[in-house]
Amino acid sequence: MKFGLDVGVYGRLATPENIIPLAELADSAGFDSVWLADHVVFPVDIQSRYPYNPTGQFPVPGSEPLLEPIATMGVLAGATKHVKIGTAVLVMPYRNPVVLAKMLTTYDVFTGGRIILGAGVGWLEEEFHALDARAFSARGPVTDEYIDLFKRLCEGGEVSFDGQHYQLDAVRAYPPSVQRPSIPVVIGGTSNAALKRVAARGDGWLSVALTMERIPERLAVLSRAMAAEDRRLDELMLLHKLFINIGNERESVYGGREPGTGSLSQIIDDVKAVAELGFGHIIIRYLGVDAAEQTTQLKRFVDEVMPRV
Repeated sequence: MKFGLDVGVYGRLATPENIIPLAELADSAGFDSVWLADHVVFPVDIQSRYPYNPTGQFPVPGSEPLLEPIATMGVLAGATKHVKIGTAVLVMPYRNPVVLAKMLTTYDVFTGGRIILGAGVGWLEEEFHALDARAFSARGPVTDEYIDLFKRLCEGGEVSFDGQHYQLDAVRAYPPSVQRPSIPVVIGGTSNAALKRVAARGDGWLSVALTMERIPERLAVLSRAMAAEDRRLDELMLLHKLFINIGNERESVYGGREPGTGSLSQIIDDVKAVAELGFGHIIIRYLGVDAAEQTTQLKRFVDEVMPRV
């Protein structure tokens, strides 16, 4: 089992004083990777439903800090030596695909191949409008083309593209990514459409918020989608994200206890259950607002959970 740490680019703890030490902790404490979620701006008026808690309300006040993840990735690339650095997940329609590919291949070169693109379609329609992004209603097909174009640009050489949503006259893409044939793309989401996207285009699947009872059914759907693409499930990196809170149980969006929260023994059982389902990576994030408690929680996870899985 490999462990990743989401360093948190939004919320009260999204400051250099917190994020850089978290990345350094991950680099020295046995984590395989660090991860950054994606928002660029929080609109004042949000009607969109947040999909990962029972209330549908985004759990962080919009007035708290928000750091752009690709810029933050560059800082962490210089602050770490060993961990991979990924996005969990980047909303693809928000950014120009040529610019993003150039930025991430640059980071891949500087880090010797430590970059992972976690890709998603997004949920916050008001943010799409604020960024003048492609239409929210078309975000699925837009993301599909975006991933195809991104991978071609990572491969390097002369690249052109003629899609419905993106067109690119021939350009020279040098240097290519260190990782071949491209920077790995893991795709987030649990819907049927997301799982079809994983099967068609993904190097991995990143699940989040699912209870232990729901994961097997989603894996079965993914396995069938992979077979339809003449691929096998064991070709994929399987990653699962847990929002941890040791000692404080929270309600899942599906009802009942949210995995990753509750007693230490419950959380250990959650991690073991994810591993037994075939996942090779677990990404954790502490969602509280107290820096000292965050440090305590993460150290307990390193000392008391990781060695028992």
